[in-house]
Amino acid sequence: MTSTNKPEGEISSTKENTFDGITFEVEEEEQTQEGKKVKRRGIYLWPNLITTLALLSGFYSIIASMNGDFRQAIFAIFIAALFDGLDGRVARAIGAQSPFGEQFDSLSDLLAFGIAPAILMYSWSLHDLGRIGLACCFVYTACAAFRLARFNVQIGVVDKRYFIGVASPLAAIIVISSVLVGLDYREVFDLQDKGYQIYNVILIVTVGLLMISNIKYYSFKTIDRKRVPFAVLPLSVFIISAITYDIPVGILILSFIYVLSGFVTTFLARKNTPV
Repeated sequence: MTSTNKPEGEISSTKENTFDGITFEVEEEEQTQEGKKVKRRGIYLWPNLITTLALLSGFYSIIASMNGDFRQAIFAIFIAALFDGLDGRVARAIGAQSPFGEQFDSLSDLLAFGIAPAILMYSWSLHDLGRIGLACCFVYTACAAFRLARFNVQIGVVDKRYFIGVASPLAAIIVISSVLVGLDYREVFDLQDKGYQIYNVILIVTVGLLMISNIKYYSFKTIDRKRVPFAVLPLSVFIISAITYDIPVGILILSFIYVLSGFVTTFLARKNTPV
């Protein structure tokens, strides 16, 4: 009699599926260090649990927007953005990256950063425009879906130093910080003012289109592995201090600066590309 010892959860790639049609399970194909392809069942708990918390935050934001609790909706999206940044780092730190986690993260991002901000903007300002407001908010959601789908098929191909188009969490932050500024300065921004409604229309459509653009944005994914000049630290302290004076306005201004930086980055990249 012969026996084979396999790691727990590992299934031979040549073995047929043995699902009984009732039990829910995830089966993924992975490549071992020896170059062999094997199938493993199960998921990594901690990264996917954090992603689930981001999903919950996005779902709660939608409910809060529908109930008119706009500040709660905004804070929920901010929390979702924090969880979104955390799950990937945890997965990389413990070696728990997987195709399931990547797809689950994208679905969570679509809800938290593609649907929730659009519903927030529609419920807060653009519902008075009727179908026009609805269409503009849908454009944002559709662009977020297009971006995430494009990102999924380009994993491992694009330069990790850059995002191609505005990342969906940043797009959501631009929208929600704009709403938060409007909430804090109601005496300045009148929701019944057509000019302000047009501004919100232009904002959400433009941000949506920037998500699917080919503009390059620095991702900051490699900055924690590099030394920087000491002057960067005092500058960072100054920026943080300026933001804390008026956090919503500071975040909105910083977001706009980052959006504009993409045009500079793209121009410099094309200029340095040999003909």
